[in-house]
Amino acid sequence: MATTRKSSKSAKPPASREELLHYYREMLLIRRFEEKAGQLYGMGLIGGFCHLYIGQEAVVVGLEAVAREGDKRITSYRDHGHMLACGMDPRRVMAELTGRIDGYSKGKGGSMHMFSVEKHFYGGHGIVGAQVPIGAGLAFADKYRGNDNVTFTYFGDGAANQGQVAETYNMAELWDLPVIFVIENNRYAMGTRVDRATKSPDFYERGAAYGIPGEMVDGMDVLAVKAAGEKAAAHARSGKGPYILEMMTYRYRGHSMSDPAKYRTREEVQKIREEHDPIDGVRKIILAHGLATEDELKEIDREVKQIINEAAEFARQSPEPPEEELWTDVYADDSGARA
Repeated sequence: MATTRKSSKSAKPPASREELLHYYREMLLIRRFEEKAGQLYGMGLIGGFCHLYIGQEAVVVGLEAVAREGDKRITSYRDHGHMLACGMDPRRVMAELTGRIDGYSKGKGGSMHMFSVEKHFYGGHGIVGAQVPIGAGLAFADKYRGNDNVTFTYFGDGAANQGQVAETYNMAELWDLPVIFVIENNRYAMGTRVDRATKSPDFYERGAAYGIPGEMVDGMDVLAVKAAGEKAAAHARSGKGPYILEMMTYRYRGHSMSDPAKYRTREEVQKIREEHDPIDGVRKIILAHGLATEDELKEIDREVKQIINEAAEFARQSPEPPEEELWTDVYADDSGARA
């Protein structure tokens, strides 16, 4: 029997019903997609590297809530969540993961290398930290054109120690580029804890040497992420230059599908899941304020699962790339024969 929605006597909710249900659905879409991707990887339908975003959903959903038409985003190889959050088609993302022609890179990019000019998504980059200077370049293009677009440049705590990040900070502040550097600090660079890899663990403070403001944010709280994103975006859009957001988040799975994550305990992961899960946090707010019933939230989950199942089936039915897509004549000799 369906339950009826009851009015809550608690304080005013921190966001509207529509907003909270949107965040809930978007985070759930990412999680269910990643769970399905993990299943397909285990079945051998996804090859190569595959890095799941499970646990970090609030970061990209919160920031996409403040993005405007024309804003750009670029990230690392843990990128499926960013694609879905900016509106890319789950079917084509899944098709790319499985190496099919209907994927965003025609099956040739795989998990780490997908792009969508339509959605202003510029990857998906496999080289650690390589996307950071590219993000500054995207922001430079907008400054050159004289618009008020911003570029969200995502990277992790491991990449934060790369030299090109420091170089990009300097250039971005020197030229007042409208770029928001988003450090997704999930506490482990591959398998190394942050405190074992760096002597200055507060990454947001590293911009101070260049005059870049920044702040640390609870990356497991989508509302906190959105609030911080609004502040950072207003700063960048107004011509004041870059801003750094260090999102304190957590990944539940290993660094990649080949990582058993033995460098941390099951108890550690379970504690985060039980006490600070981003999806469960929004769910509790919704229920506490009577904005939806358990049955309504279950229906959202069913709808999301159907979308993901259809995406997986679409990927299965999509053909593999034809031979002409797999070969190139770059190295052909004058006769046309491949070297």
